[in-house]
Amino acid sequence: MNILPQPFGIHETALRAKSRQLELLASNLANADTPHFKARAIDFKQVMGQVQQDALKTTDTRHFPLGEDAGSADGVKYRVPFSASVDGNTVEMSVEQAQYGKTATEYRASLMFIENRTSTIKRALRGE
Repeated sequence: MNILPQPFGIHETALRAKSRQLELLASNLANADTPHFKARAIDFKQVMGQVQQDALKTTDTRHFPLGEDAGSADGVKYRVPFSASVDGNTVEMSVEQAQYGKTATEYRASLMFIENRTSTIKRALRGE
């Protein structure tokens, strides 16, 4: 019997998506001087929308996903630059740094929610 089927709600998926976003942003920042490098980012709304659609389509976690294209669910897209560069690189340091700070803050918020939820479950199991 599964007492807690989804104890963290969407925050578990959000944490994974934000972690992937931080990896992509770090890659973008590391390749800021690489000619013809295309900056990438995750479309968070698409990822979370896909999670909600999948939750509505399946009734059991053992069912196969119904999506036609498994690669489209990751939400990774190329970022469109505000200004063109001579070498074809689409990384804009100020945009990437701002997005990194925003994503890191959102990551910490989801992590804090999961930590609070975990401590609540522990207290309930101890009978406090």
